[in-house]
Amino acid sequence: MEAYWRSIIEHIGENPERPGLVDTPKRAAKAFEFLTQGYDQELSNVVNDALFPSDSSEMVLVQNIELYSLCEHHLLPFIGRCHVAYLPEGKVLGLSKVARVVDMFARRLQIQEQLTVQIAESIKQVTGAQGVGVIIEAEHMCMMMRGVQKQNSVTKTSAMLGTFRSDARTREEFLSLLQLRSTHR
Repeated sequence: MEAYWRSIIEHIGENPERPGLVDTPKRAAKAFEFLTQGYDQELSNVVNDALFPSDSSEMVLVQNIELYSLCEHHLLPFIGRCHVAYLPEGKVLGLSKVARVVDMFARRLQIQEQLTVQIAESIKQVTGAQGVGVIIEAEHMCMMMRGVQKQNSVTKTSAMLGTFRSDARTREEFLSLLQLRSTHR
């Protein structure tokens, strides 16, 4: 990958031998490997058996999970927050594992719409939950730095599975809890 970064630097008209750029291909390759490490992860390893028996059937919400991903169309970052809720069915997932599932999928080349669905489907698969709701709010550098150059645009996507889709009260509780948190900051 270093050779490709060196080639890119040359193709934009820069000298990869100048002092500030000598180690850039190595650093860029290492950074890109980190930013795409989700390809080397599997859901079962990320969850690592952190499922615990529970009699609770009340909503579990992990809010404001920061995420960093790369747009698959331009390889530019999109940065945002993810909110994940589910209704347990006999077991709950360790809270940190919810954030790790978000990171696993975010650390791949993505579009926000698909990322939202992947997180929701994975949480449902792992927990066997009655329902799962995921909302992502993100700013896309491909819209801010290039193209339309809209600095204040935020993209919001949602995926509602099971009771979050079929029961308006469950969906409303999720959305209401998100608003409570944002107004009490």
